[in-house]
Amino acid sequence: MSSVFHRALNRKLPLITSGEGIYVVDDSGKRYLDASSGGVVVSALGHGNNEVAQAIEEQLRKVPYFHGGVFTNQPMEELAVHLVSRAPTGLKKAFFVSGGSEAVETAVLLARQYAVETGQAKRTRIIARRNSYHGATLHGLAIGANIMRRTPFMDIAPDILHVPTCYAYREKLDDETEEEYGLRVADEFEAAILRVPQDSVLAFVAETVGGNGSGAMPPPKGYFKRVREICNKYGILLICDEVLCGLGRTGDLHACAAEGITPDILSVAKGLGAGFVPIGAVMTTDAIHEAIRNGSGAFRGGFTYSGQAVACAAALKVQQIVERENLISNVRSMGEALRQALISRFSNNSYVGDIRGRGLLQCIELVSDRSSKDAFDSALGVNSRVRDAAMARGLLVVPSGGTVDGRKGDHVVIAPPFIVTHDAVNDIVERLGDAVDKALESL
Repeated sequence: MSSVFHRALNRKLPLITSGEGIYVVDDSGKRYLDASSGGVVVSALGHGNNEVAQAIEEQLRKVPYFHGGVFTNQPMEELAVHLVSRAPTGLKKAFFVSGGSEAVETAVLLARQYAVETGQAKRTRIIARRNSYHGATLHGLAIGANIMRRTPFMDIAPDILHVPTCYAYREKLDDETEEEYGLRVADEFEAAILRVPQDSVLAFVAETVGGNGSGAMPPPKGYFKRVREICNKYGILLICDEVLCGLGRTGDLHACAAEGITPDILSVAKGLGAGFVPIGAVMTTDAIHEAIRNGSGAFRGGFTYSGQAVACAAALKVQQIVERENLISNVRSMGEALRQALISRFSNNSYVGDIRGRGLLQCIELVSDRSSKDAFDSALGVNSRVRDAAMARGLLVVPSGGTVDGRKGDHVVIAPPFIVTHDAVNDIVERLGDAVDKALESL
């Protein structure tokens, strides 16, 4: 028996031994096509990139670590310049952390310290959205609304006010346009602000495009512009969580830029280091930076490995490769090819209720009855059945449950690396189609 405290305690996991491009291999020699980008939409460049490995080795031989409160380092300085020079207009500073959960946590801490240092200490409340996931810290679990993930911890977690997310498949009215629906959902955010004491709301936290927790939910046209207006109206900070959907995954370097807005704080992570190193970042405005610099002069957040030199060197090389190889263009073209292939394979499948997504972040939502949109009984573990059937066919996808209300509902996210080809896209959908048929044939 393993001495590791695994996440899945009652499931024997295969042992991965190698990876190259969009494929990985286990210790039995079985080869898998990775349509999950490392299992949770991380490995943007695929596996085994020698350029990134060389950047890591070179920095290791110079200096791997020194605390950021004592020294800065060249990879961190260069990575910050790279990110902010390509960020949405107005985001001018980057703070580095070790991953997505830390990035969201840091965004909240930064927002709160800014409020305190600008005489707005009574702003303590965070508003977030249902059907979301924002990490595994207590703040992240509380801000996210996945009941299955957060239930054991809620008695010790912060109190967060939740409003509807953009779930057009189930919540858009038949007589509404996409834009009308988006404005209606945004107006529910404003209504929530008006239900709490005046000037008590600190920030609104939202995934620009929904991730694994919600099943790749893109926002309706105009939704985020209206949200930005509401935040401005009430002096609320807008925090966009692009840990999963950012840095090219949805076909734009930043998903918020595609919505025509700039948040006050932007969190990124998964695609930043592409799985080669643990790293995340928070980008913010001069206004927030200068308020703290001219106030206490020190940000009270941060972690031991914030700005670790090896991680920054690897992430910088990842971002340079993405830009040099024009991989975001490939995300757009292969994302559309993937979407069309999914539509062709599943549009008449009685158990696939919705096909949605953006770029190389696509999803199928599984239902027991297509006409009523009824979800399967969660005890059936439908999304896990599809995962297992896919793995048996040498395909890795991202299954998840609780799609509808945090308890019931099943979906599967398909998110291959940015380097995926047309042939691989067709192979992914063919194997997934067979897996869905096999997993659901007994139901």
